[in-house]
Amino acid sequence: MHWVDQGVVLATRRHGERALIVDVLTKEHGRHAGLVRGGQGPKARVLYQIGNQVSLTWSARLADHLGTYAGELLTGRAARVIDDRSRLACLAAAAAVAAATLPEREPHPRFYAGIIRLFDELGRDDSYAARYVRLEFDLLAELGYGLDLSRCAATGVREGLTYVSPRSGQAVSTEAAAPYRERLLALPAFILDEAAVPDQMQILDGLKLTGFFLDRRVFHPHGRKMPAARTRFVDVLRRTGTLTAQRIESA
Repeated sequence: MHWVDQGVVLATRRHGERALIVDVLTKEHGRHAGLVRGGQGPKARVLYQIGNQVSLTWSARLADHLGTYAGELLTGRAARVIDDRSRLACLAAAAAVAAATLPEREPHPRFYAGIIRLFDELGRDDSYAARYVRLEFDLLAELGYGLDLSRCAATGVREGLTYVSPRSGQAVSTEAAAPYRERLLALPAFILDEAAVPDQMQILDGLKLTGFFLDRRVFHPHGRKMPAARTRFVDVLRRTGTLTAQRIESA
């Protein structure tokens, strides 16, 4: 059996002395692993860097076997952001979270398109952090745990939605949230309005919101923790925001 597809490299791990097992989010076959013979050689290490978009041929005797990959590079993204710690951390976080959550061999075309857009934006402007937060919202929906942000859980109003209930995952308006605001999660405006330009604190609020539900609904029930790469990305953004504030104050 074999198929030809394209995908984004999510993770690699050594197999024996020379081979690699490569985990790829493919366009039509979902998250799919394969063995790369000689994958620890210099050419293969460059090809199968995390975040790279590759063209793949997968071959196996039976459909449920691991199979082998032969690939060609389409877009080398890791090299483009290697000198930018925040962008590199964003790329690593998106790949790690996808690898840790998406079920194997199930197509997720919407999420695939989203991660491609995110990786393309990494080299263009500073909107990548907001795009990353939106990608995690889409991931929750893909996994069947989407949040209901259409109306207030308490009053049904559709305006002034600024919080989310950690229990139900539903939006709450500013007015309805007043008596127990400290127990709710902030809902940044840019989540509901793509035209809104978030500041650093709103980005971090968005990551706190998606992180809470990823942990509670996806990782914790299976005895797993949030990927370290995702935690590092949040830490990098937090430190970047602190340094920016310091520069503004000293100007």
